[in-house]
Formats: sequence, C-alpha cells, structure tokens
Amino acid sequence: MSRRHEPEPLHFRPGPPRLLAFAAALAVIFVLRTAAVQAQETTESPSEEVVVNFATGRVIVAVVKDAIIVATVENPIEPQTHPPIPVQLNARRIGVMLGAVDWFSPSSQIQLARLDRELAHLRSQFASPVPGIKAAPNQPLAQAEATDLESVGQGVLERLNRVASDLHGKVAWPPTEPIVQLVLAGYLENYGPEVWQLSFPLVQEMRKLDYYDTRVTRPVYLQFWPPEKDQVHTLLEFQYPSENKSQTLLELLQAKDPRLEKICASDPKMREVADRFLLGDYKKILAVDATQFLRAAISATTDPKFRQTLAVVGYESGFEWVLRPPAEPKSAAPPQPAEKDRPEGPPSLLGPPSQ
Repeated sequence: MSRRHEPEPLHFRPGPPRLLAFAAALAVIFVLRTAAVQAQETTESPSEEVVVNFATGRVIVAVVKDAIIVATVENPIEPQTHPPIPVQLNARRIGVMLGAVDWFSPSSQIQLARLDRELAHLRSQFASPVPGIKAAPNQPLAQAEATDLESVGQGVLERLNRVASDLHGKVAWPPTEPIVQLVLAGYLENYGPEVWQLSFPLVQEMRKLDYYDTRVTRPVYLQFWPPEKDQVHTLLEFQYPSENKSQTLLELLQAKDPRLEKICASDPKMREVADRFLLGDYKKILAVDATQFLRAAISATTDPKFRQTLAVVGYESGFEWVLRPPAEPKSAAPPQPAEKDRPEGPPSLLGPPSQ
C-alpha cells in the first residue's frame, strides 16, 4: 500500500462542498462562470467565463537498478486534451502534472495559467519537511530534499488558488476527484529512489445566494516508492481521470496479454525484463533494457494516435529525454475586425501584428 501523509489544513474551515453530481464522463473542457451576488444591495455584474483544458492519460514509472524511467500516454477524451508531459525539476527529479493545467479566458483572450509549463518554477518560500523522509545527522541532503518536495506542493497550491479564487459560481466538480494530480519521481543521495503522488482537492463554500468561495486545499501526499517491504517492487502507474480506468501495463503483463507475449518471444532480453518486473526483481534490470521494453510494450498496447513521451532520470547521469513531447499545435489567433468595421480615430497600439 502507498503511504499517506495529509498535512494540516490551511487556516480556513470550509463548509460542506456544494458540488453538482459528476457527469457520466469527465469533460476535458468545462466552463466555470463567476456569478454576481443576487441580492438587493449588490449590483449585478456580467459573469466572467473561464475555459479549462485538462492533461489526461497515464503515467508509468519504472524504478530499475540505475535509473527511474517515466513514460506518459495521453487519453484524448476531448479534442482539447493535453498529453501529460514530464518536467525536469532538477538534475534528479521529474514531475508530471495531470488534471486542470490550462486556464484560459475567452473574453479577454488571455491565458490565465499553463501549470504544466510553469511546474519547473513553481516553488514556495513556505516549506516544512514532509513526514516519511527523515534525515540522520550525517544525511542533511535528505531533509533538504523533503523540504523541497513540500515547497513544490505548496507552490502548485498557491498558483492554483490564484486562478481558482475568482470562481464564484457553483462548479460542477465531484468531491472525490482532485482538480490536479502531480506525480513526482526522483533520486535522493543517501536515501535512494522515491515516487510521490500529490492530489489537490477543489472545495467551495456558499457565502450568499449563488455566490461561492472557491479554493484548492493543501495536497494529500501519497508515497508509492519505496513500497512497503511486503509489496512487490515493480511498475507503478497513475491514471487521470479516475473514471473508466484502463488496464495497467503491469496487469497486462500478469494476464499474459498476447501483444506483450509477442514482444517477449521476439527477444530473450525482453522476456528477462518482463519476468523481472513480474517478480519485483528491479535491482537486476538495467535502464537501457527497461527503456527498450517499455517503448515496445507501450507502443504495442496503445492507439498509435495517442501521444507518448519517455524520460530517464539516471542516478549518476541525471535527466535525459528518450522520447520528447510532441509539438503542440499553435493556437489560432483571435479574429481581427475587418477594416470597414474598425472605429474611426487614431491607430491603436493593440492593433493587429504587422505582416
């Protein structure tokens, strides 16, 4: 089982969340509207529209003898889905963000946040050590890394709250589904490899009629690596959203999926890697062999149209791309008014770009 750590809540006591029932399938683009208070003493103002696009899919983590390998596969449940993208946080730590990563205002044509791209820089000055990583007197770096883990979590939380705090309409969001999940994997001197999952819940409290305070509460930390002593040390997999999860790569291996059996039959080394993953004998798997196996296994069991990435964090060599993220399509520029529709007067500094 993963180990759970829930930091003390922020100095705020939310009332019972008043969220609408979860739709049958999670929409990748949803619209959140801030509504004016419908009270006699308040003048009603226009609502502000915010469009949120999600990073959805799978994150597969393999801890082996000399490295941590992180592979991602998108699950494009809507046209505007983003693929999960590994982000280098330092030489030996990598993060992958899932959930509400892209916040955009159609009315102002402003991107409010792009959290997956910002992740490498999201740190907070607030940092308290995360229980579960304890430094001995001769291991100060382990404690520093634990503090950095909390700093990343707090930095993401602060950024989320800056964009969510302006949402005052009732939000259709299930209380059991985090608005964002963050998978962190890295190697710590004097400690070894570690894998964490941080989940960020969205809560609302009604202040007045049709007016809500919206905030994201402090993340719940779950440590998945190292696993408990009685657990198999093998492949880890995280999927978002939680609805209609597909079989994990490990489950396909255990079920002797024909597509994976074909890969294993083609090369004795691939059979050896697969068997060692099944047995939890990770310390005898080299990164070069695990990388080859994961690329073949994911390609064989995934729709070729789904975008993939793969990165390696070597214990000695650090971060390295194996399969870089695909280039994102350029966003279409907002339509410009025709010349005949332009108002008379001096030219605006906000006019269309020169050709």
